Amino acid sequence: MTEPVTYAYAVLRTAEGLAEALGDVKGVAGASVRLVREESGGELNAAVSSVPAQDFQESALRRHLEDLDWLEAVARAHHAVIEALAAHTTVLPLRLATVYLDDKRVGTMLREETDGLSRALRRLAGHLEWGVKIYVEPQPDAQATGEAGAVGTDGGLSPGRAYLRARRSQRHSRDEAYRAARQAAERVEAIGHTMAAGHVRHRVQQGELAADAGENVVNDAYLLSRDAAAGFRTRVLEVAQGLSGVRIDVTGPWAPYSFVAPPGTQTSATDRAP
Repeated sequence: MTEPVTYAYAVLRTAEGLAEALGDVKGVAGASVRLVREESGGELNAAVSSVPAQDFQESALRRHLEDLDWLEAVARAHHAVIEALAAHTTVLPLRLATVYLDDKRVGTMLREETDGLSRALRRLAGHLEWGVKIYVEPQPDAQATGEAGAVGTDGGLSPGRAYLRARRSQRHSRDEAYRAARQAAERVEAIGHTMAAGHVRHRVQQGELAADAGENVVNDAYLLSRDAAAGFRTRVLEVAQGLSGVRIDVTGPWAPYSFVAPPGTQTSATDRAP
């Protein structure tokens, strides 16, 4: 396959100023971004770019997904396009590396999925995604605490006994922090229940994804109207006050990645690029 294929970023309705905004945006592989209209001439559009077919064939894509530098470059470009669109209209972000054989196949998908896509756009109108992460903070080093005790703060205990006492104290502090984190999670979820239009629980971040200090124990997304966002953020951050060993981070706003499903089923469409 030598002809380029069509990379799709998001589904949307056109809005004033959108064409001008896309003129300054570069997509995957530095490609320009354009709009493809629903095949029957309806109101839906998809933001797309032309990308090299050899990079998105199934076998090549499997290799690329193990290349963190390539994956990061694609993800950054994908996100940049969606954020530019979200500044002007409601968008349905598509999955990373959603590729079709050509623009015509994209237009066909929009026609076939019009009802579901239109419902999703109506539901998301005026809403954006906010992330809430809860962390259990690192506890003091037990050995250092034990050594401090050995010089008099533990009532003259031997170094061994002082160390064991410090270890018990550390475990107690950590258990308390986990209990506080569970309490915080319950409070945040209750706030979300009254203020958010949607809630998604993601897998907690570990390894290289967990770059921040502390252990990530909650990694959730909330769908909020623009009017409710500021109040939600304030109330959620207040939850951590008075809870020792707990930190809450609120991020956003983002396009509603967590609240959309890909067109059709979760499996690849037969007319997508192989």
